[in-house]
Amino acid sequence: MQIRVAGHCRALLLYALCALAGTAAAAPLQAQWSFRLLPGDPQLQAHPGLDAWRPARVPGSVHDDLYAAGVIGDPYVGAAEAGLQWIGLAAWEYRARFDVDAATLSRRHAELRFDGLDTFAEVSLNGQPLLKADNAHRTWRARVDGRLRADGNELRVVFRSPIRTLLPQVQAMPHRIAGNYPSPYGDEPADAMVGNFVRKPAYHFGWDWGPRYVTAGVWRQVHLDGWDLQRITDLAVRIDALHAQRARLGVLLQVQRGETAGMAAVAVDVLDPEGRRVARLERDVHLQPGDNALQLPLEIAQPRRWWPVGHGAQDRYTVRARLDGGGDPVRETTLRTGLRTVELRREQDADGGQGFAFVINGVPVFAKGANVIPFESFPARVTRERLRRDLQAARDANMNMLRNWGGGYYESDDFFDIADELGLLVWQDFMFGGGMQPGYDPAFRASVVAEARDNIRRLRHHPSIVLWCGNNEEETAWKDWGHGRQLKDADPAFAARVWQGYVDLFGTDLRAVVAEEGLGVPYWSSSPSNDLDARANDSTRGDKHYWQVWGNPALPVTAYLDETPRFMSEYGLQAWPQLSTVDAFATRDEQRIDGPVIRAHQKFMAGNGNARLLHYIEREYGTPATFADFVYLSQVMQAEGIALAALHHRASRPYTMGSLYWQLNDVWPGASWSSLDYYGHWKALHYHARRFFADVAVAALRDDDGVTRFSLLNDGARPLTAQWRVRVMDVHGHEFARQQETITLAPMAATAVARLVDADLLKGHDPARSVAVFELLRAGQVVARRLVHFVPAREQALGAGQLHAELRAEGDGYRLRLHADGLVRAVWVDFGDTGARVEDNAFDLLPGETRELRVDANARLDALRAALRMRTLGDTLHPASAPPHDPASTPRTR
Repeated sequence: MQIRVAGHCRALLLYALCALAGTAAAAPLQAQWSFRLLPGDPQLQAHPGLDAWRPARVPGSVHDDLYAAGVIGDPYVGAAEAGLQWIGLAAWEYRARFDVDAATLSRRHAELRFDGLDTFAEVSLNGQPLLKADNAHRTWRARVDGRLRADGNELRVVFRSPIRTLLPQVQAMPHRIAGNYPSPYGDEPADAMVGNFVRKPAYHFGWDWGPRYVTAGVWRQVHLDGWDLQRITDLAVRIDALHAQRARLGVLLQVQRGETAGMAAVAVDVLDPEGRRVARLERDVHLQPGDNALQLPLEIAQPRRWWPVGHGAQDRYTVRARLDGGGDPVRETTLRTGLRTVELRREQDADGGQGFAFVINGVPVFAKGANVIPFESFPARVTRERLRRDLQAARDANMNMLRNWGGGYYESDDFFDIADELGLLVWQDFMFGGGMQPGYDPAFRASVVAEARDNIRRLRHHPSIVLWCGNNEEETAWKDWGHGRQLKDADPAFAARVWQGYVDLFGTDLRAVVAEEGLGVPYWSSSPSNDLDARANDSTRGDKHYWQVWGNPALPVTAYLDETPRFMSEYGLQAWPQLSTVDAFATRDEQRIDGPVIRAHQKFMAGNGNARLLHYIEREYGTPATFADFVYLSQVMQAEGIALAALHHRASRPYTMGSLYWQLNDVWPGASWSSLDYYGHWKALHYHARRFFADVAVAALRDDDGVTRFSLLNDGARPLTAQWRVRVMDVHGHEFARQQETITLAPMAATAVARLVDADLLKGHDPARSVAVFELLRAGQVVARRLVHFVPAREQALGAGQLHAELRAEGDGYRLRLHADGLVRAVWVDFGDTGARVEDNAFDLLPGETRELRVDANARLDALRAALRMRTLGDTLHPASAPPHDPASTPRTR
């Protein structure tokens, strides 16, 4: 096999695809990879024969390689997790065999680049040590000048167990710093967790939404970079000024020169989104041996700015740099970037509070979105198509911001390229998921700084990135959860050292790296925090994580209305994915709320999380009779609760300027707080999000005192003249109150309309048989609606069998006609495993209302009719009189 340095990306458009974060692209190492359990490892006693070489995939992980070899079963199916913990205790060896072509061998300089080694790795080439790695988030480089041969090169990488590597020194500590989630499997002592001491994705050690799989392997690409006199190692574009008439830019070029100084000709071209050249710069520069940092000024007339979705176009420019005319991939490079300014505006209030708003191109943007967790337990599995599926779903649900949570890994360039294209703003955490870390260790801090520099330089050309945040929940854990107090009680001197290390790392080091490398993107030390100012999780200053609903003390969802933050960066409710997703890992006989397989895929409270879920379901809807009812009601509860919170946040604008629920996606199939399940299916929450995050929406929010606050929301840039209407009717459609008025909604604002008490709305009618309908109309058409109910759903007079359906073929698709005889809540339409997609779902119908939905499917009409199943709250809460909609309705709850 040959190593090829990519020389085929000649066309300018191909450069945009081939370039990696502005550096010259090299082809991945073309090699035959294999792996084995390291000879002599103690795990061989229980797993004999695994020291024989087997085929491996790179990028990949040892779990996937063992699965492909038939050594283990699917880690996601059944309750496999407990039986696979030995993998994280073992040492593994990977081997690559490859040849090198004559052109590469003739280069003066050669370097192997490892984009991801997980984690404690010893690398050798042709029998000679090359490097030692200890950080999965870093890029590792090693010079291989004169060490390559034409045929039969052998690269070996030994991965040591992070648990076995670090456990002795953690156990030797007289007092421990707080970790995250202890292992329930005995592979690591609960009082000596190593995850906080290693620069490896924290979620690999287990989280409350995903399994514990302590992976190892070459998880990102390996490249061979070769060059002669000089090469471009980085390209970035700094925005010095951006106005409608002109953009002043600084082109930042890193050039590595060989042993002698000399002159070089630099040329920079800028192409607009259509590929037309709009700026050119040529300059002769003097280069010293080693690394050279060049700053070249450049201007663009009438620049087209990049905007978040809903505020403008996502225009991007292509910037190409060449040394001495190019002609060699290492002497020319390209990036694609957008022109935008970003500010984290923190204006002081008269009462001592302080705002928290993202301002893009001078425009304050209300952030609507969700938190993103890793897309897989084994990151190399994630494809560009998978990322596009979930990010497109975020945009389709009217989101404009995602927070990349700090317990995973820095996402691929594909993730950010798609976010750029879709106009999704990205809040990017550094990779610290919680607990506390040894910032008091200078070597640890130095490794983190190198990691930060690597990833900022790789990603900084993406206009979607609008914040770098130091960590997730470390400051609030220390200040509010007892972590700091417990350590202070045990060892005050060590506690002071730990806290000072925290301040040094997150208050100084990472802030400085972002200032040096981040091209003006703001830095925030922790989420939630006030950026190291007094309280860490304050509703009047900074960003807020709110878990008193769902977490402790498990307040009712109406408590969301009592919490008005400046920016809500985490809040959430759990739900199970649809039954077809559960079927992927559990047989129907295993689908019991307290069954072992279901418990294995419910990670909250170490498998006891369904008790918390039942608590919230029963509070509003009653006890589910079947497992299918449990799944359905969990989604209804999650969707309606998060809608209440998100609309409250939006109605509190401009005091509140962001609402990011926990969480968008799943790492595996199971119960979680996500709105998209592992296979990309939309839960009820995601359909609701498309409505409650719409630019124009109705916020009618009823609290436990029977008071409804009625506001209208307009995120558009222009005033909106419309009519609001309030109707109150019984469950059969008899209307006994109505009011309607014309109103002009201010742009990018929430407009308060009224504060209404139950007595004013009900006028003496039975609350269990009544519903209030709040609507916004334009040209007589309803553009937004929200229903208010006066009693819990379990007490409401919802009749069974009130929904009627007719499916017909129309054009190249199908139409589903739904008609409601009475009030119908939480309609769920399902076509089983036919692959059909329905236009909308998880909605209500008023008495007498008819709605038609587009259905896209490749199946025949008769097959779709046979597969069609519908659920409503009325059918679920009153099953005795309901038609047999669901074939999975046999009791499995207890």
